[in-house]
Amino acid sequence: MKEILPSGRSTKVTYAIRDIVVKAQALEQQGKRVLYLNIGDPPVYDFDTPQHIKEFLKKKIDEDASDAHHKVSRYADSMGLKSARDAIAAHLRRERGLAVSTDDIAVTAGASEGIMLAIAALVNPGENLLVPCPGYPLYDSTLALYHGEPNYYALDEQNDWQVDFKDLERKIDAKTRGIVVINPNNPTGAVYTEETLRKILAFAKKHELVVFADEIYDQLLIDKEYKHHGLAALAADVPVLAFGGLSKNYVMPGYRVGWLHFHDPTKKMPKLIGAIKQLLRSRLSAPHLQQHAVSAALNGDHAFQKEFLLRLKAKRDVTVEKLNAIPGISVVPPRGAFYAFARVQLPPGQTDKAFVEQLLEEEHVVVVYGSGFGLQEYEEHGVRYGHFRVVFLAKPDTLAHAYDKIAAFTKRYYEKHHYTPK
Repeated sequence: MKEILPSGRSTKVTYAIRDIVVKAQALEQQGKRVLYLNIGDPPVYDFDTPQHIKEFLKKKIDEDASDAHHKVSRYADSMGLKSARDAIAAHLRRERGLAVSTDDIAVTAGASEGIMLAIAALVNPGENLLVPCPGYPLYDSTLALYHGEPNYYALDEQNDWQVDFKDLERKIDAKTRGIVVINPNNPTGAVYTEETLRKILAFAKKHELVVFADEIYDQLLIDKEYKHHGLAALAADVPVLAFGGLSKNYVMPGYRVGWLHFHDPTKKMPKLIGAIKQLLRSRLSAPHLQQHAVSAALNGDHAFQKEFLLRLKAKRDVTVEKLNAIPGISVVPPRGAFYAFARVQLPPGQTDKAFVEQLLEEEHVVVVYGSGFGLQEYEEHGVRYGHFRVVFLAKPDTLAHAYDKIAAFTKRYYEKHHYTPK
């Protein structure tokens, strides 16, 4: 029998955030203690799901035995539980001032499922989506699965990672179907200004694009002077597919509860919405029990978020101070989420991936190479640069220890390559 080979499309799928873990696990099997700063999973560190949400779900499990019609062991409606969709619609009306109905909402298995289904419904083979660079690799991987293409547009590191509109205008082509906006951004932690968002919407209208508004971190703003502006609330005449969920804002990534909001003010995408709903039906339903957490989270006590943000700020401040103190490394202070995207000077012939892998091998600290987020190494004023992403969810003293190890490694790395950082 011949060797069974995988499909061509599957070989194009990479996911640097978890791919690097394979090497880390091999070190752990050798008895090494590894510091993980690579995955944005708050419960892995010192955060937990609010107790009132867990208690609410326990109650639903207890009710399961006596309520045959609403058993949580059943499939849910393919669009999601009405109670969950009602709560999401009410949340968007309250927080964004939007005229949202329950029919404008679909519940998905995390925001990721909604994104994947929307791409599957919109993009034909050979077509592309404008994707921020750097940006979250799910978009690249999903486009590869459906034979589409990521069309990278630049974010400007010298301008707090805001959109480079000159580059954006250069990238549009006849096969572009939509533009992805991640706000706050993963991996940079950038929060887009209202001016930036309005210019994106004007661009989308001009080129008749669907806007993918990835807003999974919309409540995680570290600095009070920064405000999150929902794209749908600004879009009076542009179609928007907005993605949200409980994973990050409510410390519930493993529950896999997300949603997709259809915003179609000028009725340009009823067929696209219909196609997404067809895909939702074909996968039966999102997990049933967890959907009950939506109303408990959105309508419950939010006091925990204040503490969450205070702790994030302390961790962010340690991150910025310690990384910027390392010769050859610099980082723009992130304003939202819990990621920092550090720039590192590279000796001739070196790559950011090699830097990260050597750091893991020698100091057992796991970060993610910047090229895994679409941003390749480049040269500027005679200096070669790469990047790496840090997740700053660990305790401040753990972070400080990890950054000291990065500093020690970087010093040796430059000495090994006979390089003096500029």
